[in-house]
Amino acid sequence: MLRIGLFLATNLAILILLGLVMSLFGIDSRSTSGLLVMAALFGMGGSFLSLAMSKWIAKKSTRARVITQPANASEQWLFDTVRRMATTAEIGMPEVAVYSSPDMNAFATGMNKNNALVAVSTGLLQNMSRDEVEAVLAHEITHVACGDMVTLSLIQGVLNTFVIFLSRMVANVINNFLSSDEEGGGLGFMGYIAVTIVLELILGLFASLIVMWFSRRREYTADKGAAYLTSKEKMVGALRRLQAHHEPSHLPDQVAAFGIRPKKGGMAGLFRSHPPLEERIAALQKL
Repeated sequence: MLRIGLFLATNLAILILLGLVMSLFGIDSRSTSGLLVMAALFGMGGSFLSLAMSKWIAKKSTRARVITQPANASEQWLFDTVRRMATTAEIGMPEVAVYSSPDMNAFATGMNKNNALVAVSTGLLQNMSRDEVEAVLAHEITHVACGDMVTLSLIQGVLNTFVIFLSRMVANVINNFLSSDEEGGGLGFMGYIAVTIVLELILGLFASLIVMWFSRRREYTADKGAAYLTSKEKMVGALRRLQAHHEPSHLPDQVAAFGIRPKKGGMAGLFRSHPPLEERIAALQKL
């Protein structure tokens, strides 16, 4: 979930900032087609800016240490394993990093499949066997090879476009309605900005449901890819190891959703970036 949460958090911040800039510079619905074009530019731009910043923010947020020269046998094995899988998957060698956390977690992110980052927690290295770690690495390499982050950015960009466009259209309807009453005051400039931001937050929340649905579907594909790069048994073993550990996440809030362990809970499942572990195991066993 590490990969998704950080992307969404950064994207939302950029979306609000760009939306505020649009309002301050008077980009409104005087021309509906012009607003749609500007919404597309800002929406897609915000999404891909988030993607471009993803590696840097992920490393800073988790304080990950990139392995440039392996310091011990464990780091050498980790580096060599990622390199071997990257070669098999026909992608460029990703940066390999380790970050300090008791969680068993890992993530991959980056602008494209030849310029990615694969990071694992110290908790994962300490609590999983090498076969299980290998399966987790294969899962993350599959995400990179399939270009999931780019696809996610395209989806998020389209959704951003509609969030920006619809929030301003609805704000203008509200403003016109208030302007037509007896007092005819309308929202005013600052009121318009405030309503627009609130609408962006609400619509952005619904947009995130679509992004999370996409993320859950891609997890099954990444599991299958891991089974191909290693074996079905190794990937099932890794997921079962995760099932056996129920400690709360110690990742920073802004990257908690990027990890490999999903959170549980009723309606919260709609905002979950990963399917339940038991469902992933069942899907693998059917292969």
